[in-house]
Amino acid sequence: MEYRHLGRSGLVVSALAYGNWITHGGQVEEDAAQACVRKALDLGITTFDTADVYAQGRAEQVLGRALSGQRRESLEIFTKVYWPTGPGPNDRGLARKHIMESVHASLRHLQTDYVDLYQAHRYDFETPLEETMRAFDDLVRQGKVLYVGVSEWTAEQIESALQIADDMGFDRLVSNQPEYSLLWRVIEAEIVPLCEREGIGQIVWSPLAQGVLTGKYRPGEPPPAGSRATSANGSNFIADLLTDEVLEPVQEFAALARAAGHTPAAVALAWVLSNPNVSAAIVGATRPEQLEENVKALDVDLEPELVRAMEQVLEPIVRRDPALTESPATRA
Repeated sequence: MEYRHLGRSGLVVSALAYGNWITHGGQVEEDAAQACVRKALDLGITTFDTADVYAQGRAEQVLGRALSGQRRESLEIFTKVYWPTGPGPNDRGLARKHIMESVHASLRHLQTDYVDLYQAHRYDFETPLEETMRAFDDLVRQGKVLYVGVSEWTAEQIESALQIADDMGFDRLVSNQPEYSLLWRVIEAEIVPLCEREGIGQIVWSPLAQGVLTGKYRPGEPPPAGSRATSANGSNFIADLLTDEVLEPVQEFAALARAAGHTPAAVALAWVLSNPNVSAAIVGATRPEQLEENVKALDVDLEPELVRAMEQVLEPIVRRDPALTESPATRA
């Protein structure tokens, strides 16, 4: 395993982080989830990412049980707050009330006294940003949260949060969690330059584009049994990617990767990790063998010729528009 600093902070994370969106508490049974977490630990993955809203809290609970008994200091546990966790009007957003109540619920679910990184899962247009940043800073000072970050915020929103932190003496953001892959390169235009300048690291999700970049989805064929596309919990998130317009160039990319002696997944992950602003790429799994394949990305030496060839093949379907803050096919 390779380990990197999270932005310019002192926190060191594994280059591949284990995430349990959709899988834990939903797509796979708990024994399978436990096996995947054990394999992640065996492979040197120390960073685990979840959120209070995943499977209505069950994902945090499954991860907490799976990590129970591990030396807490050897792990980096990340979670998030924003999306509704209950029926009430205060069970959502980034107001102080919801942040405080949500973090305590997350700590119970995860069976820990603190989380290493607490992330604002989206930007809250209805709560003053000063209120959110002060609540985050209070949690840091209480020792319940060690670092704070955001997910899917625009460059302007991140910049505003940094300005408030500097003006008020609050802890600064150290991370951003955006979607990023060979097919979704929206952050390169504005987010990455800002974050490089301000010392914020990217913890990217969907680096394999919901599994599409593995090459397992073929144009004109039904999705493989047991894949995300056949899951009741995951199929709606991937539907927009399962078109011939997307899958045909992806098959060309997969052929280039295999001709270079690598799996398409390993090449796609290696490409994401080659961005110096990326601190970690989040990978999920329904089977331990998938993690073994993903770790091979760390041994891939991307030749410039291969990079040029695969980027040229995929260019017609790449999304780059910085006005897009969320993929129409994905909501992590």
